[in-house]
Amino acid sequence: MKFSPEQSYLWEQMKWPEIAEKLKVMDTAILPCGAIEQHGPHLPVDVDHFDAYYMAKAIAERCSGIKPFVLPPIPYGVSYHHSEFKGTISVSNNALAALIHDIGMSLAHNGIKKIVILNGHGDNKPTLTFAAQLINRDAKIFVCVETGETSDIDLYDLIDTHNDIHAGEIETSTTLALRPELVDMDKAVDETLDLENEYLDFTSDRGVSWYAHTQKLSRSGVIGNATKATAEKGHQMWEISIQKMVEFIESIMHTPLEELHQNRY
Repeated sequence: MKFSPEQSYLWEQMKWPEIAEKLKVMDTAILPCGAIEQHGPHLPVDVDHFDAYYMAKAIAERCSGIKPFVLPPIPYGVSYHHSEFKGTISVSNNALAALIHDIGMSLAHNGIKKIVILNGHGDNKPTLTFAAQLINRDAKIFVCVETGETSDIDLYDLIDTHNDIHAGEIETSTTLALRPELVDMDKAVDETLDLENEYLDFTSDRGVSWYAHTQKLSRSGVIGNATKATAEKGHQMWEISIQKMVEFIESIMHTPLEELHQNRY
């Protein structure tokens, strides 16, 4: 089936006249960003990259009316902290920020007025936020970074693991739901952190941002309990995450830029 420009959403598969036509009625783009890094001995290294792109496409597909643009995903992220584990490919904060800034400025030149950076790798967040600020400063358009804020509170209600932040119950479940053939549950482990400090607790409402090389926290690369993962949980997680993001994206798409910015002039 051939989709009209209004219903097409994969930027890289559209012809330039189709993009030009769609830009007349759609000013919102989703930019998926991920990482290629170790995810324990039981998951593939592309989890963050695959999940961000999968989610971006699922969000666009479910949006009512004209679909937002989905941009080609950024596969590499700031992953230096996983570098002791083979398979990890990391880029510097400066390199990622510069790339995102350039992409954002190019999108603004095309006519995009709202960019949602969909981040599949938590440790990209500081860098992506910095890049978003630069784009907003230079192009004066709406830019935000979503790293699970719209649904994490709901996902943690579905799991038993405390400090489940990497390759644990959540990511193993979501991968089982989509690509069970790539999950080796015989190698799944429990490496749940118990830091006994609510300010360093990754899932505490009072937790501060702090950073450590993964090898200092985990022998396997897992931070959480992968053994508790199930495909059923994963399907629930995907449904919640996608639906919450659809609600958010539609609220952005249907609000004029001047209202998002509370323009008083």
